Amino acid sequence: MGDVAIIFKIMPKSPDVDMEALKAAIKEKIPSTQDMVIEPIGFGLSCLKIALVVPDGEGTTEEAEATLNGLEDVGTAEIVSLTLL
Repeated sequence: MGDVAIIFKIMPKSPDVDMEALKAAIKEKIPSTQDMVIEPIGFGLSCLKIALVVPDGEGTTEEAEATLNGLEDVGTAEIVSLTLL
């Protein structure tokens, strides 16, 4: 088995969420985070796109998604792309 690269789109609970603090919280909970980019959506709202590399195995993507959705300032976290490395 190899690794899987996952791109998540994370929407904050509100436009008032400090995105830098959210990035720090994600990096603390998921140290395998490779990259984080803040993307403006409109009307003052931005999303965060992150790249994770996790071992290929049953349940690893769901576990990462559940961890992200469990963070206080995260409204939703969804997988945008998944690639086998």
